[in-house]
Order: sequence, then C-alpha cells, then structure tokens
Amino acid sequence: MDEYPKGSLDPSIPLLLTLGVAGGSDHGIELDTALREQGVLIRSEAAPLDSEQALGLLRYIQDHDLSRLPPTSPEPIAALRYRFRVRTAERSLLLPPRHARLPDGADPPASPAALHSPFSPLSTVSKLYPDGLIDTKWLQKHQALVPALVLCFYTLVSDPTQATLCDNQIKSDLNNIKGLLSQSGYKTRLAVVLLSDQHAPSVEGVQERLENLRKGCGIDSKALFLVPPNESTQELGRMAENMLSTLYPLAVEYYRDLGRHARKKRGRGIAPQPTIPPTSGTSQTLSLAGWNVRYDFKSAIFAEFRSEYENALRSYDQAYDGLLSSELLEVIPSWSPRWNEARFLADVIAIRGISCLLFGGQHSTAARRWQLHRDKVAGFVDRHGRGTKNYGWKAWESRWAVVMANLIERTVIPGFEPQLHQRYLQPEKVAMGERLQPFEFLHHPGYWYRLAAQHLYGRRALARAMPDDDRSPPSSSPASHVASKAFTYDTYMCPEPHEEYPLNDAPGTDYGDLIVDNLTRARSAFLERQQVRFAAELSLECARELTIRRDWKSIVELLRPLWKNMSFRTEGWYTIAEELSWILRGAAAMVGEAALVVAIDWELLNRNFTKRTNWHYDISKSLDGISPKSRPHVYIEDGQTLSFISASFIFKDEEGKAGQSANGQLTLKSSAHQGSAPIRLNSVQVELNGSVNRIIFKHQDDADPQQKNGNTSLSAMSLSRITDKGKGKATDPDSLDEEQMVILQGDANLTLAPGQVIVLGVQVPLREPGETCAVSLTMNLHSESFDLDQYQSFQQGRGASIWYLSASRTKRVARENPLAVKVLPRPPQMEIVGLTWKDQYYTDEPIALEFEIINEEDVDAPARLDAILVGPLPPVFIVEVPGQDETSSDGGSKEESRLSGLSLGAIESSKSIITHVRVPPIPESTQYNLTLKLVYFLSTNPGTPITQTAVFQLNIVNPFEANYDLLPRVHPDPWPSLFDPEGVRDPSEDDTHILPKGLCQTYSLVTRYASFASEDLRVHDVDIRVQTSRSVRVHSTRTLPASPNRIVKPKTIEDAAFDITSQKHTLDDRSQSTLDVSLVIKWSRLTSSTPNTTTLPVPRFVLFGTEPRVLASASHIRLKESPKPLIILLIIIENASNHFLTFGLSMEPSDEFAFSGPKQTTLHLLPVSRRSATYRLLPLASGSKTGGWIKPGLVVRDKYFQKVLRVIPTEGMKLDKDGAFLVWVPPEEEEGSENGEGSSESE
Repeated sequence: MDEYPKGSLDPSIPLLLTLGVAGGSDHGIELDTALREQGVLIRSEAAPLDSEQALGLLRYIQDHDLSRLPPTSPEPIAALRYRFRVRTAERSLLLPPRHARLPDGADPPASPAALHSPFSPLSTVSKLYPDGLIDTKWLQKHQALVPALVLCFYTLVSDPTQATLCDNQIKSDLNNIKGLLSQSGYKTRLAVVLLSDQHAPSVEGVQERLENLRKGCGIDSKALFLVPPNESTQELGRMAENMLSTLYPLAVEYYRDLGRHARKKRGRGIAPQPTIPPTSGTSQTLSLAGWNVRYDFKSAIFAEFRSEYENALRSYDQAYDGLLSSELLEVIPSWSPRWNEARFLADVIAIRGISCLLFGGQHSTAARRWQLHRDKVAGFVDRHGRGTKNYGWKAWESRWAVVMANLIERTVIPGFEPQLHQRYLQPEKVAMGERLQPFEFLHHPGYWYRLAAQHLYGRRALARAMPDDDRSPPSSSPASHVASKAFTYDTYMCPEPHEEYPLNDAPGTDYGDLIVDNLTRARSAFLERQQVRFAAELSLECARELTIRRDWKSIVELLRPLWKNMSFRTEGWYTIAEELSWILRGAAAMVGEAALVVAIDWELLNRNFTKRTNWHYDISKSLDGISPKSRPHVYIEDGQTLSFISASFIFKDEEGKAGQSANGQLTLKSSAHQGSAPIRLNSVQVELNGSVNRIIFKHQDDADPQQKNGNTSLSAMSLSRITDKGKGKATDPDSLDEEQMVILQGDANLTLAPGQVIVLGVQVPLREPGETCAVSLTMNLHSESFDLDQYQSFQQGRGASIWYLSASRTKRVARENPLAVKVLPRPPQMEIVGLTWKDQYYTDEPIALEFEIINEEDVDAPARLDAILVGPLPPVFIVEVPGQDETSSDGGSKEESRLSGLSLGAIESSKSIITHVRVPPIPESTQYNLTLKLVYFLSTNPGTPITQTAVFQLNIVNPFEANYDLLPRVHPDPWPSLFDPEGVRDPSEDDTHILPKGLCQTYSLVTRYASFASEDLRVHDVDIRVQTSRSVRVHSTRTLPASPNRIVKPKTIEDAAFDITSQKHTLDDRSQSTLDVSLVIKWSRLTSSTPNTTTLPVPRFVLFGTEPRVLASASHIRLKESPKPLIILLIIIENASNHFLTFGLSMEPSDEFAFSGPKQTTLHLLPVSRRSATYRLLPLASGSKTGGWIKPGLVVRDKYFQKVLRVIPTEGMKLDKDGAFLVWVPPEEEEGSENGEGSSESE
C-alpha cells in the first residue's frame, strides 16, 4: 500500500493536539502556501511548560499514539478505552481556512458568491475544480490538520499573592483560544490540564479556583483536569490513562457531528453550485451522483473515526456502487485525468471496505470483495480504457495483490496467527451455506505476495514486448506517434513506456528487485506456517531472479539451507533438485565456497540427473579455477545428497554362536554418468555394534578381485585386528582383548568405474551373546585439492538384500533384518543340580539348600556364582562354598536380595563342587525365586564368557491353620460384695503385692487346628500365649491335653482346649478388657528332631462387659427309684453395673420334662452382684440308649427396660438355630458317680 498517496489509506483515528508543553513543533506546516496564508492561527500567550511532570505526562500520551502502533483486530480495539492520533505544538496551531477566497482578478458575481471549502470541487483553488470527486487532501485535513480535541496545559500557581493574576491569565488565554476556534468555523473540542506547582494549595481553595476557571471559560467539567504536585511516574500514567479515557467520548461526539452534517448535505438532493461557474471549454460541474459519492465517502470516513465499522462499510458500499454506476465512471472518458482519479477513488473505497470486513470478521466476504473489485475494474478498463493486455494493468494487479497482503498483515485476525500454522480461514457462518471457490477463502499473506510476483512476471514480459518506437522518449518521437502511444498503454500509477523499459540500457523499472522482494515476503510467510514445499519453490524462483542480477552471495545464503534439507531428492523430483544444484553450484564457485562446490559436483555425478554436454564429470577437477584459502574438508551426511555410490552390508545367516564367525558382504555400486572419471576411494569404514566395533577396508592398487563378471567383481578378504590406539596389529581376529575397541582391517581395490559393482566378503568373529548389527558406513576420498567423507547409515528395509554367491550369481536374503546377526550363547556344559530341593517349605523353619555344580567341559573352568532371591521383602541369605568363609547377600532392596561375583575357583573337568544356601525362617507364607547364575571361562577361549542359569522356586506355606471358640463358664467362687469393708483397698499399698479382689470370669478356649502340609509332621507341643492389660490377671490351664510327639497327617483336624480365668485387680474397675491370645505349636518334620515354633494369632476377645449376663449350668443326678436322670438346672444372673436391677423369670411347662422350681419369680440384684435360681428337670420321654436334648422354655426379662435377656449355655448345654438353649439328657445306661452327680462337656 506504500504506492498509494500518503494519507489515502491511513487508518482513521481521532486527532488529539496538545498545546503548551515544550518540545512540540509548529502545527499546520503541511498546508500549501496559499492555504497557509488564509489559515486561522491560534496562539497561546502562556509560556510552554518544561517541568518533569509536564514532560512525563506528554511522554505517556505520545507513547499511546495508536497511529504509531500496528492496527489490531476489532476485539482488541473494543477492549481499548480510547484511540487517538497525537500531535504536539508548543504555542500555536494553524488551521486550514474554512472557506476559500475568491481568486485574484475574478469578476465579481452578480449576486453574493457562496464561498466553499478549499478542498471542495466548488472552489477554484482546489485541483478538483470543477468536476472532481475527492482527493487525499481532504483525508489529510481530518487526519493531520483539524484536531478533534485541543488539550491545553497550564500551571496552577499556589502562591496566594499570584493566584488571582495567574487564574485571570489562564482564563484570558483560554477565552482567546476558544474564540479563535469558534471564528475558524470548526467544532474542535477544548480541554484543559492544570499542573500544580511544588506547593500544594488547600483543597477548598483549589475547588473554588477550578470552578471559577470552568465558569469563566465555559468549559465542560469533564474536560478540566488537575494534576497534583510530586506525583510518581505510575501515578502520572494512571492519571493520563483516566484523562484520555474521559476525553475519548468527546472526540467521538465531534466526528458524530461531522457525520451527521455530511448525511444532511446528501439528503438535500441537489448539486450545489460552485463559487464561480466554469467557463473554459466544455467544462461542467460535478453531477448529483458525484456529490452523493462524495458525501457517502465522507460519512464512511467519519464512521471509521468512531470505530463504527458496520456503518462505515454500508456507506462505502453506497459510494462504490454510485462511483461505478453508469452516471459516473461509465461517462468519464479514459483520456481525462478524472478517469484515473475515479479509478484511484474506487481503489481507496474498495481497500477501506475490505479493511472494515476484516475488522468485522467477514474473512471470506473480504476475499470475494477483493476479487469482485478486480473483475469490475478489468471490465471497465477493457470497455473504456487501454485494455488489460499491457504492462500497466499487470502493474495494477500486482499492486492490488500486495494491498491484500498488507491488509491481512496489519489486521490481527484471531485464529490466523502464524504460530497456529493455519493456511486459510474457514468461511464465516453467513457464507457457510454458499458454494465457495478456493480463491474465495482468505489465505495468509504469502499467497498474495506470490500472486503479486506472478503478475510482475507478466508485467516484465509485456514491457519487454513493447516496440522500440514506444520505448523512445517523447522528445525523440514524432508528435503523431506520441499521441497514438498515449492511447495504447495504461499508465495508471505506473511510469510511461519510455520510463518503464527505456532504450539503451537506461535505468528503468527494476523488475528483479520487485519480484525478489515479493517472493522473499511470500517465502517468509510460507515458512512461518510450515509450508516447506511452497517455500522451497519460492526460493528457487527467487534464485533465478538473483542469477539474472548476478547476486551470487544472496543465492548461496538462500539456497544452501534448502540444498542441505531438500525433500525433492527422496520424492523423485530430480528436475527441481538438478536445477537448484546447478544454480547453487555456479553461485558457490563465484564466491569461493569450495566445499560446497565439491559436494554439489559429487551429487551431480548421479545418472538420475540429466547429463550436460561439455562438462568434465571428474570430481578431481571440481576446484579448477577456484582458489580456496585452505584445503577444504567436505563431510556429506546421510541423506544430504543423492549419492551416486550405493553401499550395503549384510550377513548371510540370521544366527550364529559365540566363539564362531559370521559371513558378511560389503557391496559398493556406482551409478555415475557413463563417461565420467572413475572414483578411487582411499578407505571404507563400516561401524558395527556388538562383537566388532569397526571394519576398515583400505585401498590397494594390486589387490585384484578373485572373481569378475562384467562390471561385477567379488573378493573374499582376510581381516586382521588393529588396536584403537594404533599400538600394532594381531593377525588372528579371534584373539580379542575384552577391554579394547575391536577394529578389523583388510585391503582391497576400491576403484569404482561408472556402473561397476564391488563385492567384498568378510568373516566377522562373534564374541558375546546378543546382536551384532551393521550401523553405518563412511567412505573416504583424498584428492590433491580436497578431502571428502561421505557418511551413510544402514536402515532396516532400505535397499535390496542381495547376497552374491559368485560374480555372476546372486540370491535374495529373505529375512526381516539382514543387517544383523543374532549371536547365541555358547551352550554351557556346566550343570546346577538341587540335591535337597523340596516342592514345599513351611513358615518358621530355616531352609537349608544344597546344590551341586558339575563341570562337564573338556577343560578346567574358573567360575563365579551370582545368587539372586526375588520376592516380597526377601531376607538376607548365606551362601557357603567349600574352602571359603560364609558370604551373605546384600539385602538392600525390597524386591531382591543379591549376592554377586562369588568366586568358586577353577572347577576341574568332570568334577563338581557342593554349594550350600541357607535362608532364615520366613514368618509368612510367600513365594521366592532363587536364581543361580554361573559365569565361567574356558582356558581355550578366555575372552568369551559362558553363562549357565538355573531358577528354583521356593514355595513357603503355613503348616497349620486353626479356628477358635471362646465358651463362657460359671466361676465357682462367689463375687466380692460392693458393701464388704474388707474389700476396700488401702491406697498406700503397693500394686504389685495386692491380691486381685475384682470381678472374675471363666471361659473355655476350644481350638481346632489342621495340618496343611504335604507330608506328615510331628507336633511336639500345643499351648497358648496370653497377653492382657495390667488391670486384669489371667490364668490358663489345659483341659484337653495333647499327646506329645503326636504324628499329624495332612488335612486332619486336632483339638485342644484351655480354661482361662480372668479377674480384675479392683472392684472399682468395671471397664471392658481385651484378651489377646496366640496359639503356639511346636513341630518338626519326621526327618528332623529340632522343633520349629509356629505362632497362630487368635482373634481378640472382649471380657467384662457392663451389661447384665444370664448363665445356665446343668448337672445330673441318678435316682435309684427311676432309670431316668434328674437334671439340676442352675440359672445365674450377673449384674456388673452400678445400678439396682430387677429381673423376672418364667418357666413354661413342656411335654418333654417335668420341673420343680418357681414358675414365675422376681430376682432383685444389687450393684456388682449375682444371684441364682435352681430348677429340677425330669425328662418324660421314654428311655434312650444314646441320650438326647430337651428345650426348657425359660424366659428372663429386665422389668425396667422390658428386654428379654439371652440365656448363655455352659457345660452340658448348647444353642439351637433359634437362639434357645438346650440341655443334654444322658442315656439311661450311663452310670452316675458315687455322689450321684455327673456332668457332660458342651459341644
């Protein structure tokens, strides 16, 4: 857009003029001399301020001048609180005259003449007189000459003796400025900034003075500002921000008044008459359609000042349609200057309309508007102008494309930032339903710059096609030819033909510079959006233009990065790659880039490129005519060039064993142009990983191939080992030192003629198990003038996997990765045998393992042992080797316990050694993996380690599992009385010597344990371990003794019972207590006499509850008169609380037995006491030889809470499924004891 006149396309931003601060320039000097004489001078009599406060405030205002910043999108503009174009003046400003004077010497009109603006086509001083539309001077008037706001700066004196005088001077100066502004005819707003001096006056006095100034000058209260003294930079910035935000609505209102005035004039519907009617020739005044276009354009500009882009676009559309209508542009002759003025106005309206569309987010509409204007102008030029087949039209098309690129660049469009790599924008919602062409999408600026360069190509071609007669200057051409030439070429905003492309090599339009500039900008835009292919194409086009200009250095800087990373090689675009290489080669030779020249010549030897005639194709002659400063060393990376030498290295077999050799082949093939000079490589280095690090093939002239067939030669090479430090050679490649880099070397003839294939077979020794793989290759060439190294990496699946059986026979290696050979370990001949291994081990027993290591090798072998125990929290184990001390594992990990590098010494052939591994007892069931890794070396091949690994699984399980029942029993002793003085404890007595006097309870702990071992175990003893709190004494006895050394078979259940008596130390302690019991089983295997102890935890029990408890106990009396036993049922109610409780007992009659005792009774229980009730039961059923159960209907109820208490059975009793207790009736054959009583155990 720089080719358009200044100010024609500048953004419309409200103009703010500061007056009264030192450092400003005179305002209005841009006016013409005639207008400057008629201008209105507004001068301030006050001295300009030069204080730091005033200068800082002005500096902040100038820093926020929006015209100095790139325009932004509507979202940031909407977020801005103000928009100003800032201009400064010290004491005066010159405004253009509102009305132009009558021209000198003009005849006075009959009636009083109507004077008009000097920028109007109605005034004779205007270049638009009498029928012009509008020009850039009117735009410059509102953008740079007539401010919307004048901001005056004054000092508010705080000295009381001078305050009144100073205020009067300020009022006088402001009234003078205000009067001059009124006389000028402009409606510029006036605002005042008062800066207090160093002494701050009182608040009351300041308010009164400000009010006096405001009323005396008639200034709006919103336009009067006071800046306190000694304000910091941050405070000044904050005050300036608020000041500008307050003034911005005043500026918007100023332009709203101007827009209203323009619409009012347009609405009159008549064309005004000029001051003096035109009288020369056939001149005519501007038509009504022209005035409508002029006022629509003005309305759009004023709407832009107000940031009302929709209204501005609407007015631009009206002005554009009116301008291109049949009443204006259609009737203007193309030879008239008004034709180009109308075209220029159409361009300005279209550009500003597109800018409004971009600000409004209508991206596709903006692209279509750009194309629409291009098509319409082309139609007008073809119908009424000089046509579109000349250089002038191509110049306009190029300029029009650049305009679109500039508009996109200066508008920040959301989602179209370069870092998002968006190539074009999707259409807005309004246009989504339409069928859009690709060019109707908004593309990034690179697209438009490239389009501009293409039109410049056409401009140059059309200019060069002009006849010599048209290119001659008018002074040397006949008048008739000059006249015909004027109607042939379109010179709108471009030079005349003799200036466009002059004769005799005179300076004219520099097409190359214009094309390179547009291509460079387009290339940068494409690179920003990662469009590498487009950028490469543009770089090549730019290099062609630079070649014409012979700018060799720029060509090298432009094409060198592209040549190094060119994708055209791998994609098969050899024509493009060839052209780029030749252009870069010529430029590099001119600037002395010797290394680059050699690298390009090396690539151009490939026969995929076109062979040039009269070119030597000899790499040794690449630097002929070039004098480098030092000997070049050329390094070509993999994929950097399309090399004419293809190399591959493959292994014949997929697998090999350590200690043996693998067959490999190196194949070198030349694809150079026929007739080119042979290439003699000095060496070829193949890098491998695994057993061998590097293989070097050295050139030797007398090394003739063993087989030759046509262009193919085959040789089997013998390799010798060299050290990486160059300390000599070893003729046997198998004798390898483990600590050094392994480098093998052989000699061969490495001279490659065009089309020749060299095949070199080698034997690669394999050392260690794993994988040996060919990684890369480096070819070295040393000539008299340079050194060249080409690096190539081997990749799986790249290149043909061909194995040469002979020079004439080949086969394809059909496997996935022929670059690698899998090295299998040498089969070990040492065995690890577990002598005492068991399938199952048990917790709480020490584990002793015994292993035998047998050497079945033919020679003695020094060995070392690694033992690894893997599992959850592995313990530290001990390994014992005969003749050595015991060695413990590290045990530093939560997942494994390791012992590494335990030397076993040299194990003789056909001999063995015994190794013991001891693992401490494991408390929980788990599973471990014990890995024994044996690493040994043979004396015949000490460089190759041999590994034997054995894994043993330790399954550790619990040998026993048990379940438990805690059954209540009746304690025989009476409870202590709460009211017995003997039970009162003396506080001075020691706790350790006082006998327990609290409540006591008895329980029976019945355990049933089973063996989960896989073999018989010997149980030595079964006992319990009791843990209680200090407030309870517990005593346990075994009631069901287990026989010692009992043999327990797998999956069998054994019983054990224990009586537990607990008693509180004091009667006052009636809180609950917990009972922690563990079952202790001492056992051993049948093959061992050392017992192991397994502790099984018993669930925690709660003793001494505070709730009442009912116990039932039964005994039997055998009567002589009856074979049926008499059952004595004792009901005991315990009250362990501090409350007096009452219980009701009721016994329901039953058909199963007769009873004697209270059918219904009441028992009263004192706190901490128990009482009992006795019933005698006589079974009524017929005698039974096996016994049976009866169910007494006894109900015990708490009379206060009306709660039925459950009766807890003890010996000789049990509970049924409903929770009722049952009493055991012994069989009639059973004999009683001597005293006539017997008892049975509970089940």
